Amino acid sequence: MGNPFFPNDAYHTSDGTRRVIGDRLLLGSRWWFYLRFAAIVLRSRSYALRGIYSDELWAKTSHAVFRRIEESGGRFHLTGLNHLAEGRDPMVIVSNHMSTLETIIFPCIIVPFRPLTFVVKDSLVRGLFGPIMRSRSPVVVGRKNPRQDLQTVFEEGQDRLERGFSIVIFPQSTRRTDFSPDHFNSLGVKLARRAGVRVLPVAIKTDFWGNGKRLKEFGPLNRNHPIHMAFGVPRPITGNGNDTQLDIIRFIQDHLDDWKSQDAAR
Repeated sequence: MGNPFFPNDAYHTSDGTRRVIGDRLLLGSRWWFYLRFAAIVLRSRSYALRGIYSDELWAKTSHAVFRRIEESGGRFHLTGLNHLAEGRDPMVIVSNHMSTLETIIFPCIIVPFRPLTFVVKDSLVRGLFGPIMRSRSPVVVGRKNPRQDLQTVFEEGQDRLERGFSIVIFPQSTRRTDFSPDHFNSLGVKLARRAGVRVLPVAIKTDFWGNGKRLKEFGPLNRNHPIHMAFGVPRPITGNGNDTQLDIIRFIQDHLDDWKSQDAAR
């Protein structure tokens, strides 16, 4: 089974991809994109409320957002996609976290290879996005009681892995455009070690989709910021997992440094 949206090991938005007329007519403001994004969210919400929001529909609607981003001037650079096809066993997928973009786009990249869910904060299972996220059997944490959140992730995370779901964890406590190892906890590695599964690191640079001041999901679009995602080799956890944690941090930091240099040279 491959990915119908990204059949190769890497994907790069073509230089010939043009912004659509609607975006140009709105003088490149963010609102052409957000109107299309809202329409996709409402359609997905309707599917979820009717109990028919399948993995296939989740991947398709995620890819629809991917295409709207490209049509709004976003340039994707995806690498290491072949690593997602390495085995069918559930994994813990650990990534840094910059914006809404990765949460929305990961499904069209990962779901064609394996069932997927996320560890999410409780606010995401309420409101507009609530029915969509609840339909994905997420692991929900409150972020007010760290000890309770740790127990929830261990117990419910192991349950999801045993049921065949891979789990995306963003170890940073919040979205950050910078990357600091001090704010990147080892929860993903600990869960993988406890459940006896592999961990797959992901490095992302998604500050194309800025965070809004009032509504985080509706920030500015920074068209001069390319979108980078690199998927690493799945790693077994050895020993107490400390070496694996350091390896993941190096993987993310090295890619961020490389992308900064590449983007500066463009």
